[in-house]
This record gives sequence, C-alpha cells and structure tokens, in this order.
Amino acid sequence: MLKTVGLLKRRPGMSVEEFREYYESTHRLIGEKYLKGNVERYMRRYLDPPIRPRPGDSAEPEFDVMLEIWYADREAYDKTRELLSDPAVRQEITEDEERLFDRPSMRFYTIDEVESDLASSDG
Repeated sequence: MLKTVGLLKRRPGMSVEEFREYYESTHRLIGEKYLKGNVERYMRRYLDPPIRPRPGDSAEPEFDVMLEIWYADREAYDKTRELLSDPAVRQEITEDEERLFDRPSMRFYTIDEVESDLASSDG
C-alpha cells in the first residue's frame, strides 16, 4: 500500500477555527469528489498547539494539518495522479486551495511505511 502525506499551512490571516471549518465543510468535499473510488483512505490530522513549547520555539506551528491519502497499489496511485492532473480538475482544486492554504509552504511526500509488530516482538 502507498501513502501520500501533505503538510499544509493555513493561509495568512485565517484563524485555526476558520481553517478547520472551511477544510471540513468545503475543501474536503472537493477531495472526496475526486478521491472516492480511487483511494483507500483520505484523512486529515489537525495539529493542536504544543502544551509547553520549547524555549525559542515559535508558538505558530510550521503546518496546521497533515493530509494522508492511502492507495491500494501503484496502479491506483498513478490513476489518481492522472485524474488530478486534468486541467479542469487542477483548476478547481487550485482555486479552492488559494482560499485555504499558504500554497508556497505546501509539502507533499510519498511514504513507504514499515511497521513493527510489537505484539510478537522479542525485543
């Protein structure tokens, strides 16, 4: 299984509450429209501010949400990337991203997960 992770920051001037509300009520639906039937999971993990930031750390996190998209296999990943590359789809997504995200700070990664089986581990 493949996974894409995105580290996304809200656009300047937008509160955390406005960001989360818009993402879940509007942007999420655009994602679901194109991801449904093509991916296994579509998840947003919102950051809570640290309880005790380390001295010298900014109170503002580097990103506000970690987006995770799971694909069954490389074929599903490639099919989804092709769909999202369609100019009309790309335009719809980009226009909405500009309402929500600090687009220059957006980072996406393809993840190869390796999990330890702690239940049967001897270590």
